[in-house]
Amino acid sequence: MTTVADSPATRLLEEVETLRSEMLALLTDLVEMETPSTEPRRLDPILNRLTAELEARGMRTRRIRGRATGGYLFAVPRWRLAGTPVQLLVGHADTVWPVGTLEDRPVEMGDGTIYGPGTYDMKAGLVQMLYALEALDSLGLPPPAAPIFLINSDEEIGSRESGSAIDRLARLSCRAFIMEPGLGPSGKLKTARKGLGRFTVNVEGRAAHAGLDPDKGVSAILELSMVIQKLFALNDPDRGITVNVGTIEGGLRANVVAPTSEAVVDVRVLRHEDAQRVERAIRSLEPSTPGTTLRVTGRFGRPPMERTPGNVELFIAAQRIGAELGVELDDSTAGGGSDGNTTSQHTPTLDGLGPVGDGAHAPHEQVSLDSIVRRSALLAALLMEPINRVEGSAS
Repeated sequence: MTTVADSPATRLLEEVETLRSEMLALLTDLVEMETPSTEPRRLDPILNRLTAELEARGMRTRRIRGRATGGYLFAVPRWRLAGTPVQLLVGHADTVWPVGTLEDRPVEMGDGTIYGPGTYDMKAGLVQMLYALEALDSLGLPPPAAPIFLINSDEEIGSRESGSAIDRLARLSCRAFIMEPGLGPSGKLKTARKGLGRFTVNVEGRAAHAGLDPDKGVSAILELSMVIQKLFALNDPDRGITVNVGTIEGGLRANVVAPTSEAVVDVRVLRHEDAQRVERAIRSLEPSTPGTTLRVTGRFGRPPMERTPGNVELFIAAQRIGAELGVELDDSTAGGGSDGNTTSQHTPTLDGLGPVGDGAHAPHEQVSLDSIVRRSALLAALLMEPINRVEGSAS
């Protein structure tokens, strides 16, 4: 009978512990490569380094270059035969930080914590992916489904170019693991995420001199103020619906009746049905002010990641493995989106498997080194879980 002390999970943890210094060194190297989503050439060094790291661990890689982004990296085990089921691991190499951030905030280590831009979101998660793979190989533990990797460079700007590849791979995979950081101080895993929509409302009126001929003008700003009230009326906190008019602009100058105005609207929902209902409501907006016209553009870029039975089943497995590793795990719903919103449309998905830390998109960004080690072992053990659902194969 296998005891907790000699279970695969604890053996994997012991193996990963021996790699702790290597993991820290690699994380430092990755963070010292500044990789803003909006500068594609800056993504080349990190994707080249990850290519080398993956190939050193027995993976066959392919770099797909983007048109306006750094593209993405795809990897599949060399040992995989045609027809072998696959499980998908997704991470991103881009960050929100502009080039030059490291000059003011270099990578630092103290009391088991690594500080630096991109540590938490999400270069530590990339390190975990690599060392979970290495630990499995070192212990001779072949996963029941081949782990395939997609590492993109445009997640922070909505996965504009890599999203279709993630969608396709999710359809072929029996499950997906998203290496975004854990939620909150305890590093909760994510079994659900809100869907994200972005809409722009443009209003056209008619300009006139505000003092001489105000009656000849039609104010687009006045109309927009009425539209904003209608938009805010769509909020429903009890259902997790938020509709936020984040920016507005319009008019020419103070002495001119405004001929144009614009509002940019952020929408977040927990359920597909609410996404459809709110989008219909926004698109059906009609002007209240005679002489104005209204145009709505935009869409839901990330559908809701609902808390499906498959997602919950993966979390329960993670919780059981966590107990073997001495890690207490809980799950939660995240208000922000990730590539897990895409994968969960097609296959059971567990998100937030990255490190415990703090400061995503904030100056105090940091991660716990212990959590990187333990969550690498957790990921490796999850890859060994029996397959309950096979969705096909990836080439």
